[in-house]
Amino acid sequence: MSAAPVSAEKQQALKARMAELGLREEDIEERFIHGGGRGGQKLNKTASCVWLKHLPSGLEVKCQQERSQSLNRFFARRLLVAKYERDVLGLSNSREQRIRKQKKRRRRRSTAADAD
Repeated sequence: MSAAPVSAEKQQALKARMAELGLREEDIEERFIHGGGRGGQKLNKTASCVWLKHLPSGLEVKCQQERSQSLNRFFARRLLVAKYERDVLGLSNSREQRIRKQKKRRRRRSTAADAD
C-alpha cells in the first residue's frame, strides 16, 4: 500500500492487524474503477473507487467514500479486515453488537405496541 494522506500510525496499525489475521497483500487483488453517484463530472471521470478481492476467501469490498484514491485504498483495506473478521472468523466488533442490540430492542417495542 502506497503512502496515503493517512497518518503513519493508522497505516502501521492496519498492517499489523492484517498480519495478525493472516491477510497478505499478495492475496489481495486490487482494481481502480470509475465511481458513481453524487460528485459530478470529476468523480465520474476518475478511477478513484477501489475494488478489493481477497483471493483465498473470495471476499470482495468496494469503496468510494472519498474523492481521493489513496484514502479509498486505506478505507477499503479497513473494510476488508472488518468483513474478514465478521464473515470468516465469526468475530464482531462492539459497534456492530451495539447496533444489533438496538435493533432487537426496537423490534421488541414495536411488537409490544402492535399487541396493544
